[in-house]
Amino acid sequence: MIITNEIAKENLNEYSNKNNKISRDIKDGKLFKIITGLYETNPNTPAYLLAGSIYGPSYISFEYALSSYGLIPERVETVTCATTQKKKTKKYITDFGTFTYRDIPISAYSKEIILKIEGEYSYQIASPEKALCDKLYTLKTINNYQELENMLFKDLRIDEMEFQKLNSDTIYNLSFLYHSKNVRLLSKYLRRNKNE
Repeated sequence: MIITNEIAKENLNEYSNKNNKISRDIKDGKLFKIITGLYETNPNTPAYLLAGSIYGPSYISFEYALSSYGLIPERVETVTCATTQKKKTKKYITDFGTFTYRDIPISAYSKEIILKIEGEYSYQIASPEKALCDKLYTLKTINNYQELENMLFKDLRIDEMEFQKLNSDTIYNLSFLYHSKNVRLLSKYLRRNKNE
């Protein structure tokens, strides 16, 4: 279970020095520090379940989401997350794993996010279409379908079978929200291929 510093202190009313008690609990293996002011009671909690509590608002996207959907072959260790209006990329290296957070446009932020529940934890993750749009938004601008294919299938190593399963209407609707040539090109490419 994720516990904030405030919750930890609320449970320690009988202790005069609550910070010392928290430090002892960490030393004794009863609490496990995630970042300053945030703890976990289970040291084996998967990193992705903690991502939204570390820095937010945020949701899992980019490479981590693409990997979890089988769109890219690599197993991604860093939990990659999308934020908005933060103005800079953040990185946290913790005992649970490494987490990165980067901005996407606010107009696109709230769309196509899936809430998942695992036991007492919940987390948000981009849909496959949204994760790919988020990723393309962060890459250098491309100008034509050939460059797009190179980016998708050579640079990102997107699985072509999984790529064909993407919903072109979803990407079309998203393409208006990023103000990104890459995302607009992806939408046109998918719609053209579906119509062939």
